[in-house]
Amino acid sequence: MSETREPAVWHGTTIMMVRKGGKVVIAGDGQVSLGQTVIKHSARKVRPLAKGEVIAGFAGATADAFTLFERLEAKLEQYPGQLMRACVELAKDWRTDRYLRRLEAMMLVADKNVSLVLTGTGDVLEPEGGMMGIGSGGNYALAAGRALADSDHDAETIARKAMAVAAEICVYTNDSVTVEALDTAE
Repeated sequence: MSETREPAVWHGTTIMMVRKGGKVVIAGDGQVSLGQTVIKHSARKVRPLAKGEVIAGFAGATADAFTLFERLEAKLEQYPGQLMRACVELAKDWRTDRYLRRLEAMMLVADKNVSLVLTGTGDVLEPEGGMMGIGSGGNYALAAGRALADSDHDAETIARKAMAVAAEICVYTNDSVTVEALDTAE
């Protein structure tokens, strides 16, 4: 019998978005894993775009995420101040373009007015309750964030506490967290 070996796969991350009290925050962990091995502890998966008017975080394959960041940045230049329109146009391209269709990633993006989840299946979704988590630890972070939603904590504190919970549970998430924040239109 021959043994079939699965190729090592880049795996996991946690990205958390919280909109509360005049701020929107996107937080992401820094762990990059290849199979069962941690390759890097301090990757930056959250960044500002559009001259700081938009923040974005990705979960998925690193090279794919860089491609998506570049494509989103181009759409934001094409449609300045129109995050929803830029994201819809990116999602159309992502779903229909032969190259982009193969990308394995999800993104959380936000500006002062709107927060969105983008997927490779063409989804552009506005999360309910001002929170969303993506990646292997996304559901853990989202559950922790929702539990803290009615507390006196601000958006950044909720995001950091939610990321800490995800890091304790998800083996593909660590406690090296990057946070980007914007003031909102509230």
